[in-house]
Amino acid sequence: MQKNEEDKYKQYKQIGLLTTIPFMLAAGPILGYLIGSFLDKKFGTEPYLMILFITFGFIASGKQVYNIIVRAMKENNK
Repeated sequence: MQKNEEDKYKQYKQIGLLTTIPFMLAAGPILGYLIGSFLDKKFGTEPYLMILFITFGFIASGKQVYNIIVRAMKENNK
């Protein structure tokens, strides 16, 4: 019975960890858009900084998703 409860806890933890992926994928580019748009308006460089920061957002989100997947795989193998 103890083993079954530990497996259930492990599954819930895994689900919680993996459900953060869509939010991570959305947060980076959205934040990049907001920062880039603000800086473009401030410096008059539309749309170059916005595109640059959206790209940075995608890269950062991708890196975070990769880290989450690696972490989930490590916890799954324990």
